[in-house]
Amino acid sequence: MGKKDVFLLAAIIFCGIVFAGCGGSGSKPAASTAPAGGKKLIIYTSMKESLIGGIVEGFKKQNPGVEVDYQSAGAGKLMAKIAAERQSGKILADIIWTSEVPDFYNMKKEGVLEQYRTPVFKEILNPFDDYDGHFTAARLGTLGIGINTDKIKSPPKQWADLFKPEFKGAFGIADPALSGTAYMSVALLEKQFGWEFFDKLRANGARIGKGSGQVIDDTASGELSASLAVDYITNDKIAKGAHIALVYPPELLIAPSPVAIFKGGANVEAAKKFVDYLLGKEAQTLIAGEGTLSVRPDVKNPEKFKLPDAADALKRMIKIDYVKMMASKEATIKKFTDTLQGKK
Repeated sequence: MGKKDVFLLAAIIFCGIVFAGCGGSGSKPAASTAPAGGKKLIIYTSMKESLIGGIVEGFKKQNPGVEVDYQSAGAGKLMAKIAAERQSGKILADIIWTSEVPDFYNMKKEGVLEQYRTPVFKEILNPFDDYDGHFTAARLGTLGIGINTDKIKSPPKQWADLFKPEFKGAFGIADPALSGTAYMSVALLEKQFGWEFFDKLRANGARIGKGSGQVIDDTASGELSASLAVDYITNDKIAKGAHIALVYPPELLIAPSPVAIFKGGANVEAAKKFVDYLLGKEAQTLIAGEGTLSVRPDVKNPEKFKLPDAADALKRMIKIDYVKMMASKEATIKKFTDTLQGKK
């Protein structure tokens, strides 16, 4: 066995260990148990178990005889797994569905995605001006300002309200070096308002937190008065009794969640059926039920979540060039970190 073979074997073993270790509430065992012939549809997704599990069951009811397995993990871990599989010569998954939009542009550029223009496309809202069928938005994640309702009695109405005294030393943003969603949010806010926005946040004592869930936990506990908050995480906390609320300034932060089919798989036709189902009303109703936006205008958000209307959200969303955003990631994170830590 040569050095290259040893390296590939080590990479695959490493990914196997990583995925065995990420089997929390949102994880399933590694999808390596496909029957002979590769007739099991395999999905890699960063969606939480409560969402993807229900969608898979609904798909199987509509498509009897199609076996489905899925791997739920963070987008970074999934991309590492895919990279190792590509090194070994074959991607095991048929479908990828995460919220890291730049990854999809990279995979499209590298030629690993099947181009599929779903017939359901005409029924959905599309956030991508350059849509060509290599990937399709299947969810519209939103980020707003999460507030502790015991501490903040007058909810902010615009982003500039975060410079007010009631947020001094008590507003948090997840570390964009740890969270892809946080990085996208920082990039969107910088595009819209420039680095002056973060200079003013720093002047008002804004903090860098850990992950997206941690800053919401800190807001719920009162450690923070407010944070940059992901919709479904915040709404889940509210449903469990946390004294927090999510408010949206006029300029919206939208994090689409694309779905794509890997090229050359054994189950391309079944994968196309899954994409069609995912974009259909039944699956999109399950998505709306998790406290985030559906891509279908005929699926209404449950009133309890107080989310913006999806069509209106697309009009208000801050647009960005995802390819350029990915290319400048390292520099943007460093400047953001230096700014909020007062190193500039």
